[in-house]
Amino acid sequence: MRIVFTAFALVCAGLLIVAGTNSAQEKEKKDTVLKGKITCAKCDLGTSDDCATVIVVKDKDAKKDITYYFDKKGHGKYHDDICTAAKKGTVTGTVKDDGKKKVITVKKLDYDK
Repeated sequence: MRIVFTAFALVCAGLLIVAGTNSAQEKEKKDTVLKGKITCAKCDLGTSDDCATVIVVKDKDAKKDITYYFDKKGHGKYHDDICTAAKKGTVTGTVKDDGKKKVITVKKLDYDK
């Protein structure tokens, strides 16, 4: 009887761990919508040694700007549009921290008209 109870407890613990991992992954995969100035970190902001496509978002709570770097694919696709002239727009994608930088994997970009 004790072996059955122990096996049952281990199975329940394993299910809880798997459920916790799945919910953490679900949270990570949620899309984020960012509205702000899409520009070049080198040419416009002067914060990088290399060209990098970024969106600068005003954070109302912290009362400062937050810069999100585009992922490599998004940078390649959109950088020519904004390198010499920043544009206002909306970026949708998933955000992750990469060291001290926030990086957005761009799924959709719309420039303001």
